[in-house]
Amino acid sequence: MPTLQFLGAAGTVTGSKYVLEAGGSPRSNQGERLMIDCGLFQGPKELRQRNWDPLPISPASIRWLVLTHAHLDHVGYIPRLVKEGFAGEILATGATVELARLTLPDSGHLQEEDAEYANLKKFSKHSPALPLYTEEEAIKSLEKLRAIDESKPLELSPHFSLRFFRAGHILGARSIEVTVRENGGACRVLFSGDLGRNHQLIIREPAAVDGADYLLVESTYGDRLHPADDYRARLAEIVEATVARGGTVVIPSFAIGRTQELLYLFRQLMAEGKMHSTPIHVDSPMAIDVTEIYRRHHEDHNLETTELEDEGRRPFAPPEVHFDRTREESLALNALRSPAIIISASGMATGGRVLHHLARCLPDHRNTILFVGYQGAETRGRTIQSGAPTVKIHGQDVPIRARVETIENLSAHGDYSEILQWLGRFPKAPGETFIVHGEPEPAESLRQKVRGQLGWSARAANYLEKVSLKV
Repeated sequence: MPTLQFLGAAGTVTGSKYVLEAGGSPRSNQGERLMIDCGLFQGPKELRQRNWDPLPISPASIRWLVLTHAHLDHVGYIPRLVKEGFAGEILATGATVELARLTLPDSGHLQEEDAEYANLKKFSKHSPALPLYTEEEAIKSLEKLRAIDESKPLELSPHFSLRFFRAGHILGARSIEVTVRENGGACRVLFSGDLGRNHQLIIREPAAVDGADYLLVESTYGDRLHPADDYRARLAEIVEATVARGGTVVIPSFAIGRTQELLYLFRQLMAEGKMHSTPIHVDSPMAIDVTEIYRRHHEDHNLETTELEDEGRRPFAPPEVHFDRTREESLALNALRSPAIIISASGMATGGRVLHHLARCLPDHRNTILFVGYQGAETRGRTIQSGAPTVKIHGQDVPIRARVETIENLSAHGDYSEILQWLGRFPKAPGETFIVHGEPEPAESLRQKVRGQLGWSARAANYLEKVSLKV
């Protein structure tokens, strides 16, 4: 009987990994294995430790890896998987392949930098501190990436075939339907991936799907509604107030998706005279490359082709933007003495260049730390956002005196109302719905809503749980 195992994003938001197995025989206990997503665990130390723990199955036994999108909590474990023996194909949309070619080497580089810094400052419990994987190992893993033709079903083997549906989260993001076949029977397993919002600035909303026998649905915001306030006006207000105090606005942000939306918004606000001309520093080596990928891939977004082409290689950037590629340019921002906006990764302040900007700006009451996306449990971002007096950065307790603001409307995750709208378009209820990609409270809240409002059978998935699929 085919099986589905939850190796991540069960009981937590990060570490998405799911394994389907089919085609086993009495003479062989193991059938063909297909993995959906291969993400890093992020946030609390006990979650990050899972990145170092061996998988409960051999990576060499996995024949295919299929990706929903290119965020690190969905792709960031790939180099480690390859290092541990995975030798199969990695399949994704063309945009996801291009974005992963940026995110994975960058992730390896950041992990090497963090390990180097930990050894320099001697705040790691390990001696020496080692990266989970190196930039070179990440680059090596890219050889296995292959862009798929999503215009028709993809037959992988007699046991697995795939269909892709726009998920509306970031460029290239897809929900993935896997048809699983064994012993003359079949079932459809649908992985929602990360579902985007309706009526977004850039990315088109999630596409309708035509049902499934088994559904895995994300629950990042399963317990909340995004506010209906005017986020454009609020963004301008926060920046203008900070500039008036002579401060800096630091925005921890994903390099993919959120950064492009922010730049597009700032361009609009300045052009409309709703915000003064203010220097914007995008302190991310990936940002200009990601923006070019967004310009090339028209299939997922709402922007007019003429608008994209007129702006050339910087389609989402106002004239005041500065892309700071090098480490030296990043460190030079510490010398800023006039108001500015700094957009830097990582989005949850779990690592990356944003940390040294936070360490400098948090102690000064004139500055503002602006969160524009989800902050995972026990991440630095959540600590700052929740009103803590200090936060630990590079082994030091940094006082939090800066203003802390949050704009939830820019989230690339749908709230529970939007998730329920998407589910409500299914022609009939799945046989079983698994709630994934959410902390326990949001997952339970969404489970109750799915059962109460839709009348579906639903439950939260458990980490490392394996379930049998009826075909």
